[in-house]
Amino acid sequence: MRNVEQISSVKSELLDIFMSLEVAEHAQRKKSAASRYLRARRGIELHDEFRRLERDITDWDDDMTQ
Repeated sequence: MRNVEQISSVKSELLDIFMSLEVAEHAQRKKSAASRYLRARRGIELHDEFRRLERDITDWDDDMTQ
């Protein structure tokens, strides 16, 4: 009987360790995804700003030549 209890205890500990690793891995994936999303968002905003500046410079240049 004691042997069965030990096996059950070891199984329980292994399951706890596995679940802890899964939780940590999930948190890391979530953090990485948030970082990728932020970099992508900043890239999009920078691209839009360059397009806006280019358009403003072109408009300003056209106003100066008229």
